[in-house]
Amino acid sequence: MPLLRAIWLLAAMLIAVGLAQGLKPIRLMADRLPAIDLKAQVPDEFSGWKLDPDTAPVLPDPSLQQRLDSLYDQTLARTYVNAQGERVMLTIAYGRDQSSEATAVHRPEFCYGAQGFDVRGAGIGRVALPAGQVTVQRLVGRLGPRVEPISYWVTLAEEATLPGVGRKLEQLRHGLEGEVADGMLVRVSTLAKPGAEVSPASYATQDRFLQDLARALPQAVRPRYFGA
Repeated sequence: MPLLRAIWLLAAMLIAVGLAQGLKPIRLMADRLPAIDLKAQVPDEFSGWKLDPDTAPVLPDPSLQQRLDSLYDQTLARTYVNAQGERVMLTIAYGRDQSSEATAVHRPEFCYGAQGFDVRGAGIGRVALPAGQVTVQRLVGRLGPRVEPISYWVTLAEEATLPGVGRKLEQLRHGLEGEVADGMLVRVSTLAKPGAEVSPASYATQDRFLQDLARALPQAVRPRYFGA
């Protein structure tokens, strides 16, 4: 019964949004918030991290990439390495229109799965930032000997969230206000040592990287990546 009530509630909210969108003008929040330019705003080098051209993040197959190109306005895929040889793979996909679930195709659960990975949930994490924190979804992707701990979150305008009911409610709220939020998916991953068990400590390098990245981003756009 709780599931049935939730379905009816969601259906009612969707109908309300449809009516609201028919009555109110639609305004793109991307037109009034600080503009996103992934390649210009995410630095090539910061806090001891620099680009590593020899390790590539997991990318979609060509057919899926073509679809992503039609859904997102900008994408960024880089690998960084520090003096200790720690590597972090960073992928960001940004879209000016996040009013639907069409962009969910870029979520790691689907993107990695399309490449043959077995992807399992590893709980929710919270990464402390210079101001506040960001809640992230932890995953583990496995493909043969490759074991890849993954963390990701999504944003709507200047709010960081996770896919699911919370994100849908934010979409509905913006729709009722006559606004279309932009947003992005931010994903980081590392490679675990062959045979090693993935534990909370496996994500420590990712967390340090994200803390350094938050400090390196221009202050005006930091909430656009990490939430306000």
